[in-house]
Amino acid sequence: MRILGIETSCDETAAAIVDSDRNILSNIVYSQISEHKAYGGVVPEIASRAHIDKIEEVIEESLQKANTKLDDIDGIAVTAGPGLIGGLIVGLMTAKGIAAAKNKPLICVNHLEGHSLTCRLTDNVAFPFLLLLVSGGHCQFILAKDVGDYKLLGETLDDAAGEAFDKTAKLLGLDYPGGPAIEKAALKGNENAFKFTMPLLGTPNCNFSFSGLKTAVLREVEKLGEQNLNQNIIEDVSASFQKTVANIICDRLKNAVKAARILSPDLKNFVISGGVAANKYINQKLRNEVVHYNLQFYAPPLNLCTDNAAMIAWAGLERFRKGYISSLDFIPKARWSLEGI
Repeated sequence: MRILGIETSCDETAAAIVDSDRNILSNIVYSQISEHKAYGGVVPEIASRAHIDKIEEVIEESLQKANTKLDDIDGIAVTAGPGLIGGLIVGLMTAKGIAAAKNKPLICVNHLEGHSLTCRLTDNVAFPFLLLLVSGGHCQFILAKDVGDYKLLGETLDDAAGEAFDKTAKLLGLDYPGGPAIEKAALKGNENAFKFTMPLLGTPNCNFSFSGLKTAVLREVEKLGEQNLNQNIIEDVSASFQKTVANIICDRLKNAVKAARILSPDLKNFVISGGVAANKYINQKLRNEVVHYNLQFYAPPLNLCTDNAAMIAWAGLERFRKGYISSLDFIPKARWSLEGI
């Protein structure tokens, strides 16, 4: 079985083909970073126009690299939410057109489920597993019980972790996107140079908050003054910020494990997914932490951490096996909880 996946939920235009033997036959991603860099964040209108310009090209390239034709595809999987509505419309309308023209099943995929099931594509991780989905737009602990069956245990009350990275990078005058820029600067910094606040530390729930941390960095930068914000200080702030984010996540983890094991006593696996999973420092901190809870650690390879269509194709394939086929009148959803799919 071969599934074509299409992803246009934010600032990557992507298409991929995945088969039922877990082979990624192609995975083409066009990044819009250069279009949005001047604005320090994603501009929805610019993103939508870029998707329109590139969608046919990436699909065609994906088919060519997989050495296959649309007639040989068994289903069309597409991100239908959550995300920027303009981009979602571009991808979904394209997928509907292909499905209708070629008489192929349409499988509308929740973007978060795409991230959630990547570990089953790469490592065949068994259900149930505890998932930390951490990206520019989301920061959630989820108990994944089966395809289409998820329990939200906790989430950010304000900024997502990736968003906090972007905003902090901007404060420090670093490049966009902020995650890789801060991680690079932090390599030369002293992570103990600054002590930043850790919102919700020790509270009994599984929620996150990063807004206060971002504000603490702002106050420190203002106190230092622009004239004193040299490269060494930027590296120290970056390292201290990154350490604080990792410590916040580890603090929240113990509550998430407890909550997950109440619902699934046989829990054995922990998975981190999403763009922030590409951060090697946070990745290693969590890898060391989950040992204390007798959990096996899984993380996607770097090229599958950020938004891509291989994860959408695989999620579509898993849903197709379950008989979850979508109608051609499916409406894209800017907001779409995993618990509501």
